[in-house]
Amino acid sequence: MAESNTASVCIVGAGSMGVLAGYHLKLAGAAVTFLVRPHRLEQLSRPQVLYSYDDNSLKTYSGYELLTDPARLAGTSFDFVVITMDGAALRAEAGVKVVDEIGRAFRGTSTAVILGSVGIDLRAWFLERSGLAGAQVINGVMANLAYEVPAATMPVHPGVKPDLLAHADYAYRHPSPVGFVVDRTVPQVAHDFAALYDRSGVSRCSVISPDEYKLSVALFATLAAWELLDWPAARDINPTDETWRLGNDAMREFQRLSVFGSAGLVASEQTNAETTLEFFRQQEESALPLDVAAFNRYHHGGKVNGQDHGILREALSRGEAEGVEMPALRALVARLPKR
Repeated sequence: MAESNTASVCIVGAGSMGVLAGYHLKLAGAAVTFLVRPHRLEQLSRPQVLYSYDDNSLKTYSGYELLTDPARLAGTSFDFVVITMDGAALRAEAGVKVVDEIGRAFRGTSTAVILGSVGIDLRAWFLERSGLAGAQVINGVMANLAYEVPAATMPVHPGVKPDLLAHADYAYRHPSPVGFVVDRTVPQVAHDFAALYDRSGVSRCSVISPDEYKLSVALFATLAAWELLDWPAARDINPTDETWRLGNDAMREFQRLSVFGSAGLVASEQTNAETTLEFFRQQEESALPLDVAAFNRYHHGGKVNGQDHGILREALSRGEAEGVEMPALRALVARLPKR
């Protein structure tokens, strides 16, 4: 991709991840087009109002294009396609149709895909389904915390301006300067996307190893334990609590799946209930005035709950197929609510 301010990006999905990624890419000078379902057209046909917990102010996002029919991708040209559908939605019937159209439109082109959907080695499934070349696809995900304001109610901590927040479509917070993360499965693609994103001037893109990115999915075991505890503040969780330790033990079993290789075995030896909890406590502190426990209740306890639980069930199924003993993960999955 040329070093210019005219990069073109198609974002598949316009939930919180899609809109916030689009906003920062627009600040970076990119021309952004959203591919959305028809029922989202009305809302996105007007400028989107964003509440920033970073400085407790409102931002306006406009100037993007909209598509509602994935078949219209044929004949288009983009530097990047960023897929922001959750993993469960991507592999549902409608999502598979989108993947098929992406494959038809961009096979044999220079278009790169940032796969922001979450799952166990989901990239391998995506490559097989789409027929795209491995050199075109890397993993990536938003690192800031964002939510749809009308769909969620958050506690108001000091510094928040409720009157402004009430006028927003989406709200977001950077717990760190990093707002997006990609892996370096294809180093040139990762470099080019990070260079583009960084030109926003207000948010950075971090590039991490494929092993580190892959292993992050195991964290859903601890999030499930947090859900079973009914989402208290991380500072109020006792690291010796039976449910919390069960989630941590399940995460260690998850990390030992063969798909994670030697990196997973090393991570499993280093994982413990105290350090995992400390990670969430630090995030909780750095995310203020956005409330992380309330955000996770909304996001992981509701919005992508089906995805999260599906990932844990898939991990258990993979472990059983490999003949691996996974008593903690089995016990954790058995305690998850049936939805």
